[in-house]
Amino acid sequence: QVQLVESGGGLVQTGGSLRLSCAASGSIFSDAVMGWYRQGPGEQRDLVATITNTGRTNYADSVKGRFTISRDNAKNTAYLQMNSLKPEDTRVYYCYCHQAYMDYWGKGTLVTVSP
Repeated sequence: QVQLVESGGGLVQTGGSLRLSCAASGSIFSDAVMGWYRQGPGEQRDLVATITNTGRTNYADSVKGRFTISRDNAKNTAYLQMNSLKPEDTRVYYCYCHQAYMDYWGKGTLVTVSP
């Protein structure tokens, strides 16, 4: 089992920055893929970014150039640096871990970007 706990969400003005953290605990495999998804009310949960254990990244087009995903394998922690935030980035952000054909999710952290 894997447990994921997000932190770092909050309220920020348009153009501002936030850094989300995801602390993973439990049986973390060295080849686990970690990432972030986001979801608004009545919407599906959409990919924001993922990162492999070797540092290969993948981003949604809507966040390319503004968001940066990273991870510290020694600490089993993933990060999402969000810059130039827009009101349309307002969502609940969920940490994600994929390993051994299983998907794990955190409970989410709310990011609100005011106009």
